[in-house]
Amino acid sequence: MRSDYVFTSESVSEGHPDKVSDQISDAIVDLFLAKDPEARVACETLTTTQLVVLAGEIRCKGVYENGAWAPGALEEIEQTVRNTVKTIGYAQDGFHWETFEFINRLHGQSAHIAQGVDAAGNKDEGAGDQGIMFGFACDETPDLMPATLDYSHKILQKLSTDRHSGAAPFLEPDAKSQVTLRFENGVPVAATAVVVSTQHQEGYDAGEKEAELKAYVKQAVTEILPEGFVTDDTKFHINPTGSFVIGGPDGDAGLTGRKIIVDTYGGAAPHGGGAFSGKDPTKVDRSAAYVTRYLAKNVVAAGLAKRCTIQVSYAIGVSEPLSLYVDLHGTGTVSEEALEAALTKVAGEKLGGLTPRGIRVGLGLNKPIYATTAAYGHFGRKPEGDLFPWERTDLADALKAALA
Repeated sequence: MRSDYVFTSESVSEGHPDKVSDQISDAIVDLFLAKDPEARVACETLTTTQLVVLAGEIRCKGVYENGAWAPGALEEIEQTVRNTVKTIGYAQDGFHWETFEFINRLHGQSAHIAQGVDAAGNKDEGAGDQGIMFGFACDETPDLMPATLDYSHKILQKLSTDRHSGAAPFLEPDAKSQVTLRFENGVPVAATAVVVSTQHQEGYDAGEKEAELKAYVKQAVTEILPEGFVTDDTKFHINPTGSFVIGGPDGDAGLTGRKIIVDTYGGAAPHGGGAFSGKDPTKVDRSAAYVTRYLAKNVVAAGLAKRCTIQVSYAIGVSEPLSLYVDLHGTGTVSEEALEAALTKVAGEKLGGLTPRGIRVGLGLNKPIYATTAAYGHFGRKPEGDLFPWERTDLADALKAALA
């Protein structure tokens, strides 16, 4: 591993068109799980100028059964979508929560997919699809996340908080950030470049108003990055294209699942390719990515390594994972082979195993907890109540004991 290098990650705000789509899809997941914890949801969302389209497959008791919608269900779905967009803050001519055209093309789940997932007789609940999933953790930040991504998220969260509170009334919902850090001996020490592009009100692209916006963003970045990271050599690129008034779905179409690197580790770790938003927890693209993050975070929290990557793989309709792989990147205090055995043992004891049922029951994933995940990353967040249970570090002691 190189010890001295520069590395970059990006993030996007809740108002980015792809993130608008992700939040709508997860709001639909939450709506159905609140009514039926065993609901099956695969909801894709398209957003563009004054238009939102839903497509996908569902199964939900009391909402969609025997090929028919329950009375009032379609109206509730549309209101959920409009409320999501309203909460984000879109009330613009090109995309307004109250007036955009809404098209719902959700329909029943394929019976051939359902038969592979459903438990029947001696068959346990199977994975909702084949695939590979990765989890990762490192000690670069207190959240045990890659520093470049962690700070990219937090910069945009700061802008969002100030926009919603009125502290920065010139900001509009769409924004992107990018942070480049210099590492020495594997440790981040300084920011070499920061890019922030934020949608803004008319007039904030010239003169005193432009200067006000750029000074605000630079101050926000300085507040988020650790002391000493911003130096005289740090390059700032704030709205480098000039005007950014037209944004969100009016400026660029949005699709669910198109920001998978933003959602995970900012490019610092492998990705299996599957998106999260819009999927119920029987889909291992989501639930297995969550549990591998949970396991990797606990490995690092236990002091067993400074960096940990975990991969699992599944076959559709098969409950047990096909493989479990651990890479400690040369930073471990134990062997990967011993850790793989310990993780399997602890996951079996604490979660009920790494089957789809074990993961979703062990982590409590059959709840309406997903809308909050759909912006600013699924990992590195604070576990509170039922939210972000995969961010807990309550397996650390059990892992150390299993390796003793």
